[in-house]
Amino acid sequence: MATYSKEREEKGEKRRSFIFRPILPGLPPVPEPLLTAGDPSKNGLEGSVPHKNSNGLAPQEKVELKKKVTLLRGIAIIIGTIIGAGIFISPKGILKHSGSVGMSLVIWSACGVLSLFGALSYAELGTSIAKSGGHYTYILEAFGPRMAFMMMWAEIIAIRPSSTAVISLAFGRYILEPIFMPCDVPVLAVKLLTAIGLTVIMSLNSMSVSWTARVQIVLTFSKLTAIALIIVPGMVQLFKGETQNFENAFSVDSIKITSLPLAFYSGMYAYAGWFYLNFVIEEVDNPKRTVPLAICISMTIVTIAYVLTNVAYYTVMTAEELLASDAVAVTFADKLMGSFSMAVPVFVALSCLGSLNGGLFAASRAFHVASREGHLPEIFSMIHVRRCTPIPAVFVMYPLTMLILFIGDIYSLLNFLSFVRWLNIGIAVSGLIYLRYTRPKLLRPFKVPLFMPVVFSFTCFFMVFLSLYSDPFNTGIGFAIYLTGIPAYCIFIAFNMKPKWLQNLFASISRSMQILLEVVPAEH
Repeated sequence: MATYSKEREEKGEKRRSFIFRPILPGLPPVPEPLLTAGDPSKNGLEGSVPHKNSNGLAPQEKVELKKKVTLLRGIAIIIGTIIGAGIFISPKGILKHSGSVGMSLVIWSACGVLSLFGALSYAELGTSIAKSGGHYTYILEAFGPRMAFMMMWAEIIAIRPSSTAVISLAFGRYILEPIFMPCDVPVLAVKLLTAIGLTVIMSLNSMSVSWTARVQIVLTFSKLTAIALIIVPGMVQLFKGETQNFENAFSVDSIKITSLPLAFYSGMYAYAGWFYLNFVIEEVDNPKRTVPLAICISMTIVTIAYVLTNVAYYTVMTAEELLASDAVAVTFADKLMGSFSMAVPVFVALSCLGSLNGGLFAASRAFHVASREGHLPEIFSMIHVRRCTPIPAVFVMYPLTMLILFIGDIYSLLNFLSFVRWLNIGIAVSGLIYLRYTRPKLLRPFKVPLFMPVVFSFTCFFMVFLSLYSDPFNTGIGFAIYLTGIPAYCIFIAFNMKPKWLQNLFASISRSMQILLEVVPAEH
């Protein structure tokens, strides 16, 4: 398989590094035995960790990210990151812009099908380009390093920290809500608990891939249980004849044709997260089978769950009541379950925690791959000598996320940059179309009909232009932040004449971080 990285190596091009290399020639070796990994002659920076067996020999076990993502864990990653707080809190965006109950259900279903098109397109990309990193990797392979760097630049300085802070705040708010009922939850208490939860999840991701995946499975089952607690009583009410809210479901007078694009926009955001398994392709067991199967199973479950959950809402609430509610699942539970409604915020909090855990697990691999390609400091491509987890890549967002959490205007930042994600996804999927013509002999174990990536990429670009039209000021600011990647690329990547003292300084910092975190370059 010909990839951008391999082609570059074949041409003899030297990788351009972001500011520094971790260990410069002539610098003293890292002290033993803290970072010893394999052959001591390699200064403990390559090879593998020796573990003596019964014969007193040290078998070579590679220091690398292990293939521990099974089919069940892959399904948990996808479902666990798609289903967040939105379906429990505020599905009214689609109803508001669609104008009728029936049309809102059609849009929920259509958005599920469109998301499946995108997910299957990513399945082709993931099985033909067997590298982790998701959007970053596919843009890199199709369109080169400059565009890939701009995407990663926006992700690491704004999109990931702000989105992580938002989902973390939702967790903190809803886990505390049953304690402070009926009073409002203190803002400081929310932020402190949010900081604790974020720290715990990042620590878990840095300690063990297996335990991270197990926790993700548990959290995914908890959110599916919460959805079942809404669907089952709703279906019981429906079979009892509570269908009055579905009368005139497709009233022509109430359908808003001009607002339907905004309804699709809201629906596609509700399904966002199907792409996260592609961020960890290198850790997926048998990816040629696991990735397409996990995507198909996950998207089917999520689409059915979303549609049936909304049907359940409408069996208990009128369209007007749903539009007036700030937390639809809580209103539903108050009407149907009585005192059990206090458990709903807890389930919402667990759902947010699952999205946070899955998102951090995937995002850290994107940073790991970007560092490996020379677009981030090389320390972020290193992994722990024993745990085999990318600790630097996991914690790279921690300082900025905490800063945004306590002093930043998070929701404004998300408004600025939300369109950038769909721009990147649209470019990545259009890269599939581009690669079909530029690399026709590329091995594709899984191949989708061409109309799927065409329809989905068109949808992504339509949403981007819709953002520019509906909110030109905020979207323009976000686009300006995205374009700062151009001078950043020129300064950090293209410019190779960095002073020797600066290289030595960052090399020293990198070596100190290696000693502190006990990380070494992964062995390939």
